[in-house]
Amino acid sequence: MTEVVLFHHAQGLTRGVAAFADELRAAGHTVHAPDLFEGRTFDSLDEGQSYVERFGFGEITERGVRAAERLPRDAVYAGFSLGVLPAQKLAQTRAGARGALLFHACIPVTEFGTAWPDHVPVQVHAKEADPLFAEDLDAARALVSGHAAAEMFLYPGEQHLFADNSLSSHDPDAATLLLQRTVEFLGSCQGLSRT
Repeated sequence: MTEVVLFHHAQGLTRGVAAFADELRAAGHTVHAPDLFEGRTFDSLDEGQSYVERFGFGEITERGVRAAERLPRDAVYAGFSLGVLPAQKLAQTRAGARGALLFHACIPVTEFGTAWPDHVPVQVHAKEADPLFAEDLDAARALVSGHAAAEMFLYPGEQHLFADNSLSSHDPDAATLLLQRTVEFLGSCQGLSRT
């Protein structure tokens, strides 16, 4: 069993994010899915991004960090798109991190430190023609090329939030493969000892 802290995307803690968390629980992991929007969900990515802009990305990131403070340190941090911000910050800066799963986004490592921690494995998952991920592709390539335990998986297509089964952007085949790889990654993190 691995402890997982899973952060939602800009449309909120949707039924699809909750379903993804349930899939990980069914695989034997303990999953915490903090609601950074206090119960709000949005019908479109644009609406969600407008809500985020009212507070700023920094505030949303800090909401995630604060939510994790009352959860076990010995965890894998995962995030969908916007949720990558707190997930990546925690994976890079919080003692005890076992790993990171960055879905649909990747922030330059220098945003949260000088380098990715050697002891923290990481995976990045995105669609190869996703125009939103295109902005993050260089950061993802730099992370993968600079860290032996880093992998990037690019899936055919252009949908952004393709792993959320409650959205029209859902791609069942790619989402199934992403989930399979995620479960395998979490299994590989179980026996790792973190400092």
